[in-house]
Amino acid sequence: MDHFEDPEIRLLLQPWASVCFSESTTLMAKAWFGDAGYALLLSDLSNMWYESADIEVIQQRSKELNKRLTAHTSSFLNRLRSLVCPLLEGQKNSSTSFTCQLSSSALLLHVKSELSGLPFYWDFHCSAAPVEMMSRHLVQPLMAMSLVLQCQVQELASLLLQKDAEIEDYRENGAALSRERLKTQPFKEESFLQTFHPQTLPQACCLGDGHLFTSSLKKLYMAVTQEQARSSCKHHREASGDSVTCEHLGSQDISQKAVDLPNEGNKAESQLTSTESVENSAAVPSQTQRAQLPVAKSKKKKPKGLFG
Repeated sequence: MDHFEDPEIRLLLQPWASVCFSESTTLMAKAWFGDAGYALLLSDLSNMWYESADIEVIQQRSKELNKRLTAHTSSFLNRLRSLVCPLLEGQKNSSTSFTCQLSSSALLLHVKSELSGLPFYWDFHCSAAPVEMMSRHLVQPLMAMSLVLQCQVQELASLLLQKDAEIEDYRENGAALSRERLKTQPFKEESFLQTFHPQTLPQACCLGDGHLFTSSLKKLYMAVTQEQARSSCKHHREASGDSVTCEHLGSQDISQKAVDLPNEGNKAESQLTSTESVENSAAVPSQTQRAQLPVAKSKKKKPKGLFG
């Protein structure tokens, strides 16, 4: 298997989603479905479970669970993709049910649905993920994201100080607001943080099922993991001496979307197609030094509208 087709590498590039399997079971999940297998990762922020299945595993399990269905492995993969991907996007199908049994060492996700008018069953057998996987998919990306956001905050604070200096220069040269309600106080970073942190921390620390993380920071997470994948690709290439390039990891978003299913009257062997969408994230802004714009002194002029 090509190192860059490794299911774990592809899984790394997928965003996390918060999935409610029952009233008492809500987990963070991510999944990847390829042409010859799939990978699934779930976490409750205390434990993490993982399964990677190839063609041989899928064929054997499909025979055990779906004795009445005879179809190519790709048909089963397409069906699983069409069931799991919408679930990760918050879409529920009334004809499909998911039940979850978990412990610290194992997780069984049972799927009950239909395929071409016949009952379709599947079991995802996930075992406890190694510590390295939890670090790679959660700890390392979150640390990188916090650094990116800190750089962004510093950049924005610098821009605010420059804007204040620019506005003050306008005022000293006689400019006036046409609408008083637009007036703002000069930005003071220390005072802002003293107020902002107490208001934001209570909500930010209630991670719960990870929903807040996935809804607001998904694109940043994907940008960070793409960089991780490129780095892993480069190290592997240097170690093995091969000529495989890593450029496609930065230019393609391999998160997968739900696909339309064939009518129930169609044969089980009907091939379902999946789509991949390009979703580029903005690059990390460079941190600039703070600078105060010089304030020009001149005679007072007749006030005139600035923002009219």
